[in-house]
Amino acid sequence: MHRKSLMLKFVELLVRTVYRLHLTGLENLPEGGCLLLPNHVSWVDAILLQAACPRPIRFLVYEPIYRNVLFHPIFRLLRAIPITARKAKDALREASALIRAGEIVCIFPEGELSRTGMLLRLRRGYERIAHAAECPVIPVWLDQLWGSIFSFQGGRFFKKFPKRVPYPVTILFGKPLAHDRADIALVRQRMLELGEAAYQQRPLLHGHLAMACLRGLKHHQFETVLIDGMDGSRMSRGRVLAAGIVLARRITARCPQKRIGIMLPPGRAAVIANLAVMLANKVPVNLNFTAGRDAMAAAIRIGDLHDLITAGPVLSKFSDLPTPPNIHLLDELLPPLKARIALWRTVVALTPWWVLAPVLRIPRRGDHEEAVVLFTSGSVGEPKGVVLSHRNLLANVCQFAELLNLRPHDGLLASLPFFHSFGCTVTLWYPLIERIRMVTYPNPLDAEKNAELIQRHKVTVLLSTPTFLRMYLRKATPEQLASVELVITGAEKLPRDVANAFHERFGKEVLEGYGLTETAPVAAVNLPEPPKHKPDDQVQPSSRPGSVGKLAPGIAGQIRDPGTGQLLSLHETGMLWVKGANIFEGYLNDLYRTAEVLVDGWFKTGDLGRFDEDGFLYIEGRIARFSKIGGEMVPHETMEVRIREALGAGSEEERTLCIVGIPDPAKGEAILLLTTLEIDLPALRSTLLAMGVPALWIPRIVKRLPAIPVLANGKLDLQACKNAAL
Repeated sequence: MHRKSLMLKFVELLVRTVYRLHLTGLENLPEGGCLLLPNHVSWVDAILLQAACPRPIRFLVYEPIYRNVLFHPIFRLLRAIPITARKAKDALREASALIRAGEIVCIFPEGELSRTGMLLRLRRGYERIAHAAECPVIPVWLDQLWGSIFSFQGGRFFKKFPKRVPYPVTILFGKPLAHDRADIALVRQRMLELGEAAYQQRPLLHGHLAMACLRGLKHHQFETVLIDGMDGSRMSRGRVLAAGIVLARRITARCPQKRIGIMLPPGRAAVIANLAVMLANKVPVNLNFTAGRDAMAAAIRIGDLHDLITAGPVLSKFSDLPTPPNIHLLDELLPPLKARIALWRTVVALTPWWVLAPVLRIPRRGDHEEAVVLFTSGSVGEPKGVVLSHRNLLANVCQFAELLNLRPHDGLLASLPFFHSFGCTVTLWYPLIERIRMVTYPNPLDAEKNAELIQRHKVTVLLSTPTFLRMYLRKATPEQLASVELVITGAEKLPRDVANAFHERFGKEVLEGYGLTETAPVAAVNLPEPPKHKPDDQVQPSSRPGSVGKLAPGIAGQIRDPGTGQLLSLHETGMLWVKGANIFEGYLNDLYRTAEVLVDGWFKTGDLGRFDEDGFLYIEGRIARFSKIGGEMVPHETMEVRIREALGAGSEEERTLCIVGIPDPAKGEAILLLTTLEIDLPALRSTLLAMGVPALWIPRIVKRLPAIPVLANGKLDLQACKNAAL
């Protein structure tokens, strides 16, 4: 058995005074030789791994780094093995021999430090070592080092102050993989699973959303957090908190039920109402007032709602909708409370958050408790109540913040409805918790007004859907969107023609993300490419056209056979399963449908996807948007793209067609085309066949509609499309 030298033990003692190491899985290290494969996010990864491991580790290190004046003494102490591109075989042979002699060898399979915090492409050199030594392969994950002074977060190494000392680091050693099974797809999958398990251990996730909002709004409390686009009024972080506290006390006195319905469009009133309900330790339920009577009635019934916070004009506009019995109108409630809000603003200014919290009876721990309930769009049936816990929302806010790394002067447009998961998490809770400014506007369809607000308030982040981007193409000018630095779309697949047209008109790259209400919602996103500091710098890819980006930190993914559930390679196409702290707790009062989609913490997304070798996720379509004809799966979205190409439609300003599967007695299903256009079906069929589209995929029926049904968030209303087709 190889033991550590006294010098290594001294280094370990020194490391443990600066870092607080939390170790899991040391029992997975075999007694003999093995190969460790960790992620690589900071300059001190090797030192921390050695401090964590009870036995000496022999590291393979790129020779220019090995010879670096600062690190050479450390690598000599660790008896590291220098490796170069020219003499790689010699180093790999030496590593294999050391493993066969019973030593632990470590190679960072990414081959370089991550400059994005995300797992990079895995190089195949480790496979040669593992096969030559016929040794167990141990995947390893180092968590929380992204953001430390030795990582590249913020675009620089070293020039950062430590966030805390001792700095917490979690290191997980995974279960051994046989050398003949440890291909790059399986190793990547296991590393991401370790990353998910490590993320679940972060203390932040045990917290309460109200406490996070309290701390976030107290921090830089005199800065503007909210600009209401309707009247241009501004509210500082401290004033929003004071208004939320006063309304929360009123809610506590008048609303005994746990869940409180909210029916308000994005704006000052909606932000304060949601914050107040959370500060009152109750559950805000933002209701979709655009979904119709049946969906509203279902939400009230499933949510067992007795109280509704709204405003007189909103109630009048939607007077035909059912409502809970107790109505609380903010335009009547808030004006008499102005004096109290002013008083509490003074209290907030003078009182530390840790004194305010017990006074306001804000729990420190929320964790898996219900925080908000969002109802699915009902695009394929009755809406489901998605229960998101404090852990889910805190995790997703943290994941999104880590991905974007926005600056204090950044501002985002908050026009997506708060009953939409993207609007709820990213344009409501995220700005309240983080140091981000939001500009609200109640109607995402009014591209002309939204563009005007972007220009006036120098909005830098535009979060939208492809449907709404089409409207900007028609209504906005390049000057109005000049301040925008980041455009991210979600909710539906981003057509390349829309992305290209947007880039051509506004000079802005459109980045596609992916998420579901059940994932709180951000699961994956493309990011801007990091800038080159030197002309010869190699830029690590952060985006890839056609993909939805890489999985967010702390999320693991699997690809499984849609029919049997059998585990497939990440590089094959199958149903995407995801797991993470952001995955919802279940459907409200619906154990059956919860059990259908949640299996041992894994969420079956219902989407077909695959990963490439760099870890970018490609969504091929929802299983609900495939037809099975003659034993062959026909993808509706792919057919829509090909039909647009055949028609020479170019970039659509609005949705003009939709493929729907309808029952067919001969083949089980038939393809029907819903469209707002005048289409010659025989001519379309000939064009599609000439383009190489299989005859089986071509629609047999065309049905003309005045408009293609869509939901308030811009997604196709699949149920309405189905009804129209039938």
